[in-house]
Amino acid sequence: MTPVELTGQRVRLEPLTRAHIPEIDAAAADGELGSFWYTMTPQPGAAAQWVQRMLDLRAADRGVSFVVRDRDGRLVGSTSFLNVDGPNRRLEVGHTWYVADVRHTAVNAETKLLMLGHAFDELNCVAVELRTHFFNFASRAAIERLGAKLDGVLRSHQLLPDGSRRDTVVYSILDIEWPAVRSSLTFRLDRRGGIN
Repeated sequence: MTPVELTGQRVRLEPLTRAHIPEIDAAAADGELGSFWYTMTPQPGAAAQWVQRMLDLRAADRGVSFVVRDRDGRLVGSTSFLNVDGPNRRLEVGHTWYVADVRHTAVNAETKLLMLGHAFDELNCVAVELRTHFFNFASRAAIERLGAKLDGVLRSHQLLPDGSRRDTVVYSILDIEWPAVRSSLTFRLDRRGGIN
């Protein structure tokens, strides 16, 4: 998958590079990111390792990660295309995180609009998956507000560093559902300020 820059009215998604490490380290100092045990976020002082892990996915042709910038150019988060399955025209949108002051704003809605638009309109995907930890209720609610449908739960899907097991909730949006999802996201951004 070729990295591209995606630009909207409120956010710009830039392909992740090692040059972003200082800004990601600053974002990780947000304080809350390191406490999210149910998702993979950069830890304070460990941005280089997190960036390398994301770049390794790209090197293995398993995904492309982006930094998310707000309209002022400030790095406010990251998101990725993952598990790219070219022959079956599928991929996953995930590993998304934001600094505290942009959560529940238009940032996530427009980020997803740009990513889904690229996946369906440019890459001709037939399905886009979104996955999250069973206990990440905020993420599950945000995914459901997008209009994604629940596919199921992968029980004991991953072993986490603390030894616990992750049950992964899998959602998807199909190409035939994309026009309605796009209309809903556009409406939310235009009429309601993009509240997630």
